[in-house]
Amino acid sequence: MATPVETLQGLIEQIGPRLRLRWLTPLPEQPLTLLGATPSGAAQSLVGSLNCIHPNRLQVLGHAEITHLDDLGAAAFRDTVERLFAARPAAVIFARDIEPSASFFEVAERTGTPLLGSPKSDDEIVDRLQYFLTYALAERTTLHGVFLEVLGMGVLLVGDPGIGKSELALEMVVRGHRLIADDAPEVARIGPETLQGSCPPLLRDFLEVRGLGVLNVRAMFGEGAVQQREQLNLIVNMRSFDGAALAHMDRLRGSLSTRTILGVVVPEITLPVAPGRNLAVLLETAVRNQILRVRGYDAGDDLIDRQARSIDETTQCMTPTPSV
Repeated sequence: MATPVETLQGLIEQIGPRLRLRWLTPLPEQPLTLLGATPSGAAQSLVGSLNCIHPNRLQVLGHAEITHLDDLGAAAFRDTVERLFAARPAAVIFARDIEPSASFFEVAERTGTPLLGSPKSDDEIVDRLQYFLTYALAERTTLHGVFLEVLGMGVLLVGDPGIGKSELALEMVVRGHRLIADDAPEVARIGPETLQGSCPPLLRDFLEVRGLGVLNVRAMFGEGAVQQREQLNLIVNMRSFDGAALAHMDRLRGSLSTRTILGVVVPEITLPVAPGRNLAVLLETAVRNQILRVRGYDAGDDLIDRQARSIDETTQCMTPTPSV
């Protein structure tokens, strides 16, 4: 996942070498924010080709855009360039080593807008910047728990300290699943209904297990035991239950609920922690069951339907046939 960036200078520092971006105007002395200074500016599209109606924060001009501007005529050309810079973009990027005309430099200097150049195509510049900025500017939060990849799903183990999250995570790694983050996974909203979790660089590969201390999972179990990031698909809340509390749980539906993180609703189940329960098997089963739910199958609904059909069939058999 890309490192968070908020300024144009930070963006150029991180992705500039890959796109071979260069400053066509002097490097700004002050940091230039990538987000607008006003709420309306913050709602702007971050990057795109020439657009004066819904201006982008990063305007990318290729041969098609330059040809269009040249075909407008001198007056219309000047007016369009003025409107382009009046939207206060964070920068204007010229693709394919296009050398901007003097008009661009004049308006750029007057408005304090940086000009950048790249030998890459405008499509590649837009695609790479959009992908990078989706992560770099994503809304983020840090959660407490252990984040794992289990059967292709991102699973966050939460619960009270000492409940056994790290021990369960270690057992899942031994069973072939992968650790993403222990203690403080970072979650970013990368889409309207998509959360992605990763591990802060300082904690990457480490898992703290009470009694054993800090373990390097990558060093102990190999590259296949860890993963950098995964979408957050399921939260498993580990709670201690006595026999009476366990008996009162819904035996048909279990403990399925939801939790909202960064505005995204995430399925959550409660995993009872009690002596004699094989938590690793239960966790794998919970994940498999959630996969079935995502695919549209619910065992509880299936059982209810079977019972209803059985009752209907029994009722029909018991109904006497009218005599003719």
